[in-house]
Formats: sequence, C-alpha cells, structure tokens
Amino acid sequence: MMQPALYMIPVTLGETDHRKVLPEYNREVILQIKHFIVENRRTARRFLKKAEPSLVLANLQFYELNKHTPPGAIADYLAPLSRGESVGVLSEAGCPAIADPGADVVAIAQGMNCRVTPLVGPSSILMALMASGFNGQSFAFNGYLPIEATARAKRIRTLETRIYTDNQTQLFIETPYRNNKLAQDLAGSCRAGTKLCIAACITCEDEWIRTLPAREWAGRIPDLNGKPAIFLIYK
Repeated sequence: MMQPALYMIPVTLGETDHRKVLPEYNREVILQIKHFIVENRRTARRFLKKAEPSLVLANLQFYELNKHTPPGAIADYLAPLSRGESVGVLSEAGCPAIADPGADVVAIAQGMNCRVTPLVGPSSILMALMASGFNGQSFAFNGYLPIEATARAKRIRTLETRIYTDNQTQLFIETPYRNNKLAQDLAGSCRAGTKLCIAACITCEDEWIRTLPAREWAGRIPDLNGKPAIFLIYK
C-alpha cells in the first residue's frame, strides 16, 4: 500500500500512447487515488480513462486549478491528505508544476508538511534540451516573452547575452497560435551565429526538432501554428 501523499502525475504531451512515455508504476498509483487536482476536468478524465480503462470516473473527485481558481480554495483541495487519503495533480500536458499552476498546490502542501511525490514522465522542456545539442549543465527556462515587439526584442537580446557571458542555454515557450511569430523574432533578433533550436510535438508522431544558426533559419521555419513547441538559443 502506498503512503498518502500529493502525487505529481505526468501526462502525455499529445495523443501519444501513454505506454510509450509513462511507467507502469504510474498506473498503479492512479488506481489508488480518488482525488485529483486538474486544470481541466474533461481532459483529465479522458487521460485517466485511457491510462486505466477500469476506472469508474463517477467515483473520483476532481478539483479544478486554473487562472479562475480563487487562491483561498487551493488549501481546501488538500483536505483529503489530512484524512490520510492521497491526492493526485495532473497538468494539461507533461509534468505538473513545471510551467504549470500545480506549483501553487505543491507550495501549500510543503507548508503543511505533507509528503509530495513526483512521478516519472515526459517534460518537453528537458526533452528539447536533450535533443538540442546545447549546454545541459547550465540553462534557464524563461517561460513567455513579452508580446509587444520592442519589449520582446529587448528581452531576447538580454537573454542572448547570458549565452555568451554565462555559457547558459535559454529556453522559451509561446502560446501555440503565436509560435510562428516567436520563431521569426528569435531568428531575426539574435546574432547571426547564435544557434536556435525549435522542438515541436515532442514524443508525438509528427515530432520535429532542428538546430541551426539564426542566419540559416530564413525560409526554413516550419508552420508551427497550433503545435506545442519549445524554443532554445545557445552559442
């Protein structure tokens, strides 16, 4: 019998067969959890049913955590832990609490001295770094860049400087419908010799990962609209 804990449960990064990217142990954990903190009930229910068809979803309790969740409600989501019942946290894609609101839940759980157990699963950030050829010993994930053009260009140049001064890989994400613009901005704002890696649809059938100097991306950027992607720059 597993110990009661807040279990951080990774999900697939797309429609990939979960058996390709998630250990069997994760399924065993899921079977023992009745309470789940999720970004979206519908997608969470779909994932759980695919991971374990025998689950009776009507017997499970789901608590939504997203930008509409009142901060005061989060602690209540952890109430089952005080009764010795485990709680699972699911992201919309990949690992919960990494570029994900699940971090707020973990912070509260740690403050309550609750056991927090991360499970193994795909992280697009780390997998993109693995495939980029860039420095994996010193890197920074910067999340989203400013939308406004001047502020974005300034931020790109600032982060690019860290590549050369600190020998540090810089990683970014963008809202999928703005991926093409970010790719163009990175290729156009960086020094000609700075390398840009674009990693899209990681672990999926249409996975696409390529590293080139910024000057060589002209005319080679694929259509990334609507696709999950990670962008990396390095020297």
